[in-house]
Amino acid sequence: MPPQKFDLEDRLVDFASSVVELTEALPNTRAGNHFAGQLLRSGTSPAPNYGEAQAAESRRDFVHKPGICLKELRESRIWLRIVQRRTMLKASVVEPVLRETEELIRIFKTSIATTKRNETKH
Repeated sequence: MPPQKFDLEDRLVDFASSVVELTEALPNTRAGNHFAGQLLRSGTSPAPNYGEAQAAESRRDFVHKPGICLKELRESRIWLRIVQRRTMLKASVVEPVLRETEELIRIFKTSIATTKRNETKH
């Protein structure tokens, strides 16, 4: 079997889809609805922002958009941790999404650091 091609945009779309599924499973309570709304916004934002970065109009814009993705992923991580701490869903539902959030954060941190490092060379 050939190695799977890494496509960050597909991975971000899958992440957004997982966030939608998770938020739909949250309880219909004041807290559940609040967490769902916040997580839905932050968790679905990185994919379209990454898409915008691919069509950046300037180098500055190209650097800025991944920074927005990183901020939104970090916000998502906090909301997921709150949901996890409140045991609003089973760990088997929250933990895979939280793990993917952590991996995506690492990818964006590395990518941003590399871009900034390369920027100083030019």
